[in-house]
Formats: sequence, C-alpha cells, structure tokens
Amino acid sequence: MGIVLVTSPLIQAPGCRSIDVAWGFMIRYELEAADISAIRFGISPLSELGLGLRALSQPEGYPLQAPWLRQIADVRPLLDLDVLLALINDRKWTADFVNPRPASPLTSFDDELAELGRISRSRLHIDLERVHGEVPAVFRGRHDLVVARLQRALATTWDLCFAPHWARMSAVLRADIAYRGRIAAQAGMGTVLNGLSDAARYDGRHLDVRLWNPEIRRRPVLGEGLTLVPSIFTVRVSTPIDDDLPPTVMYPARGQGAMWSTSAQPAPDAVVDLLGRTRATLLVALGEPASSTDLALQLGVSTSAINQHLRVMERAGLLNRTRYGRAVLYYRSAAGDALNP
Repeated sequence: MGIVLVTSPLIQAPGCRSIDVAWGFMIRYELEAADISAIRFGISPLSELGLGLRALSQPEGYPLQAPWLRQIADVRPLLDLDVLLALINDRKWTADFVNPRPASPLTSFDDELAELGRISRSRLHIDLERVHGEVPAVFRGRHDLVVARLQRALATTWDLCFAPHWARMSAVLRADIAYRGRIAAQAGMGTVLNGLSDAARYDGRHLDVRLWNPEIRRRPVLGEGLTLVPSIFTVRVSTPIDDDLPPTVMYPARGQGAMWSTSAQPAPDAVVDLLGRTRATLLVALGEPASSTDLALQLGVSTSAINQHLRVMERAGLLNRTRYGRAVLYYRSAAGDALNP
C-alpha cells in the first residue's frame, strides 16, 4: 500500500467543523465495536522495502537508519534506481502497490512479489498517477516487460539491501508487536491506538491520523478490519493513498535506536556475580521481547548457547515467553524487572 506521510497540524479545511482545527488535514477511520475487536497486527517485507525507499531517496530524514545506509552504500550502484526512485516522490509518498497490507503476521517477500507480478496495467498506472500526477517514463511501455523489470528491481533490492539485515529489522518489528499485544491485554486497544504516535488519536469511536494530504478524509472501516503495521521507515504515521484499499496504519516501531548495536551495556557487578555475565547481559537485553536467534545475533553468541541460558532463566522465573508465528519471543518477568539494574 502506498503511503501518505503525516506532517504538522495545519489549518482546518472548510466545511469540517466537527473535527478539531488542530487536526485539519487527516484521515478519520470510523470504528464500530466489532472493528475494534478485529484490529490485527502484521509485518510486510515488501511494504518495508517500499517504505525504505524513503531512506534511499532522502537519507537525512532517517538518522536511526544511517548505519544501514552505510552498510548498503557499496551495493547501491547495482540497484535499478530509475525504477526504485520512480516509486516515490519528494513528499515521500510511495505507490500503493509496493506497500501491500500484510496477508498474515509473517508474510513472505517472495509471495508478495509474486502477487505484485499479477498487477493490472490500470492499477499500476492509477497508483503511480496518485504519487506523481502522471506515469513516470520508466513505467510506460509493454505491460509485461514493465512489471518484469519492476519485480527484478525489487528482488535485487531485497537480496542486496534487506535480506542480509532482515533478522535485525524483523526482530524490532516482532518485538514491537509483542509489546503492544501486552499493552492491549493490560489496558485495552484504545491505549494501544493512542500510543502509536503523536500523529494518531483515538476517541473511542474514531482513529484520527494527521496527514500531509490537504483534506479531511473519512473512511468507515465497515468490517474490513484495521491492520496496524510497525515500520522502521515511518517517522510518525502513514496510511494508503487510496481510500478504497483496506484500512491500514503504518507506525514507527519501538526500539530502533538499539537495532544496529552489537552488544548491550554491561550489567552492574552484583548482578554479574549472581547470574554470570552472559545471563546478566541477556536480562538487560530482554527489556523488549526477542527470540534466541535475535539475541545470538546481537550478542555474538551461538543460538544453542543462548537457548540454554534462556531455559535456565525462564525456570528461575526471570523471563516469560510468548509465541509470535513460528518464533518464540522471551522478555523479562516482574522478577526479572526487579533484578534488572
């Protein structure tokens, strides 16, 4: 799903007196009680790539991803930038077809790319016209050849820029979803919605998302389901450009600041003496949910060794665990929080 980028509050549009003046430019998702209970989370690798084009085109706007941009600098000349940069404009809007709503919590990039290969000529052109006002030259020509080049460009970008780093990226996204799931269980979905960003506000019936787009748009959810998608390339909140697409809100994932760090801060000596340095370091790291694979990557320790430590710490009551798709995520229990310095 392509996106509309949020911005600062502007003047209220004429004829919209029922909406707060400070929130004049926005989309209002109208939610019934059944819609609230049907809200779900998802992760879309293709959407994250699509949103990542923002950082490729305007790196100064994504300081937290500067380490990633440095790591992919050498492969940038191998990318089909004519295609990639034609998917985004200078307002950071991207074409809807490269930001699909996730079909499941753990969607496959290959499946999403195959689905994109079936896009119609009219849909391709309409989405691009919404971004640029016209179809860029690189997307004109025989439709099957245009789509094949688009797929190659995206596949190459994934293989060179995302796949080598996806373990870290997806760990942050999964941890964010696990965290917000705990908030929903403890305080309700309204608290979750109001905690997505300062550009999103929920009043018990409406989810208002402040946008760059100079109009107020109302979008009844009407049982279609609202999907919340964490992203490391969304600074505030993003939504589809096309209101006919399924309701989706992309919001900034928590924990991005530590995403590229290679080790946690050392724990104080007393906790190290009690648990040993590795387990004390794990206790610090598990303030946010993470899998054993994520932790092994972060700490430079084998996954099997990490699993042994996690099992001991869970039996001791210092950790809890939850399942997300095929992954098992660990996080500190109340006892672990009390012991953590």
